[in-house]
Amino acid sequence: MIKIFVLQAMFGYLIDLLVGDPPRVPHPVVLIGRGIGCLEKMARRVVSSPVGLKVAGAGIALVIPAASYALAILVLWAAAQVNDWLSLLMGAWIVSTTVATRGLAEAAKEIKCILTGGDLALARQRVGWIVGRDTAAMQSDEVVRATVETVAENTVDAVVAPLFYACIGGPPLAMAYRAVNTLDSMLGYKNERYLHLGWASARLDDIAGYLPARITGIVMVFAAWLSNRNWRRALACWRRDAALHPSPNSGIPESIMAGALGVRLGGVNVYSGVTSFRHYLGEQVETLRPDHIDRATHMLYLAAAIAALGCPALVWAILRIAVG
Repeated sequence: MIKIFVLQAMFGYLIDLLVGDPPRVPHPVVLIGRGIGCLEKMARRVVSSPVGLKVAGAGIALVIPAASYALAILVLWAAAQVNDWLSLLMGAWIVSTTVATRGLAEAAKEIKCILTGGDLALARQRVGWIVGRDTAAMQSDEVVRATVETVAENTVDAVVAPLFYACIGGPPLAMAYRAVNTLDSMLGYKNERYLHLGWASARLDDIAGYLPARITGIVMVFAAWLSNRNWRRALACWRRDAALHPSPNSGIPESIMAGALGVRLGGVNVYSGVTSFRHYLGEQVETLRPDHIDRATHMLYLAAAIAALGCPALVWAILRIAVG
């Protein structure tokens, strides 16, 4: 069974790399998002107290991943009734919908091209599509920083983590992880609206991403070495700066990316009109420029390729140790 999971994970990675997310093909994450939105509306109609919202939030955080897992199993079972090969291919497609290497890179490169063309207003709009912060007043270097940070963070969320879970638990577990990550992106904010309803989603995402984030750290340092970037500085930034990030997981890829590119990430961000300061990561060896987005996406592609080969190897090694 593990061999099948590994094959589906690797084929899923390749499908995403080759075709990405075709706009006319229904995407499971969209359905997950709609389910979260419906449950949120239902919860707010029924409860309003902090305790009630926390209980409702915990329920949503359990129901959505469980339903996503069950639906993926149902799809694979139905495919297996037709043909085992169809089940294998359907599993690979499910994995491909949980991975977003190509989509993330293309979104980042589009922002870079817009900035290079001098349209700051459009670049602010586009970066607002991929980050959760306010972008209307960003300067060019802030747009670059936001893009590089989200490319780094999503190397965990949209690449390594789903591949890791696909290898150990097959497409259903990868889909369940994607549901957890979507819950966090929709509900896991520490603002007045989601502080109570989203607490369980945020904690669950931290737990689910804990091991993949550390695997990603190793992968990204290796990617920095392979691409002749300063892997020693990347490793030093990981050790020194990652813990300064408010997330126990996102600080790892962001600090490594900062060290590898020789830039400083973090600083002032604005969320729903509220200004907050995030500790700096890395050292400002170079001033942030649009071409740093290209360097970040190159790191993303390289890290994804290493993960696509490394996660199956890691699972194989663990199994070998487990069986003696």
